[in-house]
Amino acid sequence: MPRGRSLEDLTTLQMALVGYQVEKQKIEDQIRRIEAQLKGKRVPLSSAAAAPAKPAVRRVLSAGARARIAAAQKKRWAEHRKRAAQNKPA
Repeated sequence: MPRGRSLEDLTTLQMALVGYQVEKQKIEDQIRRIEAQLKGKRVPLSSAAAAPAKPAVRRVLSAGARARIAAAQKKRWAEHRKRAAQNKPA
C-alpha cells in the first residue's frame, strides 16, 4: 500500500483552502465597508457596559438560618440512608 496522502486527499484539501480564502476575502470586504461607514468615529459604550463590574457580595446567614439548613440536610441524609437500607438486602 502506498504511504502518505493520496492525490484525491490533496485535491480536496486544496479546494477547501480556496473556499476558505474566498470566504476570508468576503469577510474582509465586509469589515472594510463597516469601517468606511464608521469613518473613524468611536461609538461610546452604554453606561452599564462601561462601568466596572461590582465584586460579588457574599450573603451572610444568621446562626439560626445555618442551623435550620443543617437540620434539613441531616433530615435528607437520614431519609436517604433509610431508603438505601430498605433497598439493600441484608
